[in-house]
Amino acid sequence: MSCIEKRQRKRGKSYRVKVRLKGVSKSATFPKKDDAERWASKTETMIREGHFFRTEEAKRHTLAELIERYISGALASKRDKAQRAVQLRWWKSKLGDHPLAYVTPALIAEQRDKLLHQPLANGAARTPATVNRYLAALSAMFTVAVKEYGWTEDNPVTRVLRGKESRGRIRFLSNEERERLLTFCREKNPHDLYHAVMLALATGARKMEILGLRWNEVDLKRGVITLLETKNGEIRVLPIGDHVKSILHDRFNARNLNSPLVFPGKNPNRPIDLRTSWNFALMMTKIDDFRWHDLRHSTASYLAMNGATIQEIADVLGHKTLSMVKRYSHLSEQHTTGVINRMNNAIFGKMDSPQPPSDSVNAPLTPR
Repeated sequence: MSCIEKRQRKRGKSYRVKVRLKGVSKSATFPKKDDAERWASKTETMIREGHFFRTEEAKRHTLAELIERYISGALASKRDKAQRAVQLRWWKSKLGDHPLAYVTPALIAEQRDKLLHQPLANGAARTPATVNRYLAALSAMFTVAVKEYGWTEDNPVTRVLRGKESRGRIRFLSNEERERLLTFCREKNPHDLYHAVMLALATGARKMEILGLRWNEVDLKRGVITLLETKNGEIRVLPIGDHVKSILHDRFNARNLNSPLVFPGKNPNRPIDLRTSWNFALMMTKIDDFRWHDLRHSTASYLAMNGATIQEIADVLGHKTLSMVKRYSHLSEQHTTGVINRMNNAIFGKMDSPQPPSDSVNAPLTPR
């Protein structure tokens, strides 16, 4: 309920409005009665709908409090929790003291720009894609704060522009490179590196989807891997061929009974670290400019060159949209040409290939 009191002073009149509702008391002063009435109506609505309480919560909790609660709670079950925790603690170092109510899009955008121009430890420049991942981590946390914690009613990151990302390179193993790499891995590190590289090439799964793979996600009888935790949050089923089934069968028979992981490290509850052996394999096989993630590009490229459609490649890789896989479209042109030729022959009848035009045909016309 609200009441408005008119006050007459030397500098003119004013209107003091008080709102008391559901145990909440708020007041404000305005030079015009219409403004006081509008404020009273809006405040009463906010209190009834609970917005007032969330606004107060947003003033009571800082970004640092939210980050620590999120890291120890909702983030703890995510496979990429370590990387996202690093990103969130960067935001904490910059804006941690700010109450959530005052973490505005403008403030976030200011730090976004500073991050983009802050070089990496090795001196290399950050890419817009990297900065976008920092924004994505912050946005995911604010979504939880709105929907679950009730600490704020707004996700300010949704109103911050992302940087334009390049389409990215396509680096995949040639047949000769693939043979060199697999041969070296099979001879020098047959149990872990070779198996992991084979799974990566055969399924197109991400590095942490493979190294974090658990036995409860593997069904050797059906010949499928069911990834329960993926980057886009959706369950993904990967069919596996005989080569991978044989590898997984061997690993199952020799598995560590104290670990749920297919690739356990020295700590049975943590994945193995293959960085050193992977870099050594690349060096010894003289495969340059190649990263682990390029194994995933290799799988997509092989699929395209063997006739898979863009939608099929997206399904295998687990992309929700086709934008990320259009980069492979040119690799399937030869297959597409074959499909068109077969269709044309079917409906028009097969014909001999026409001869290429002579030089005289292609010569430009000249006036007589």
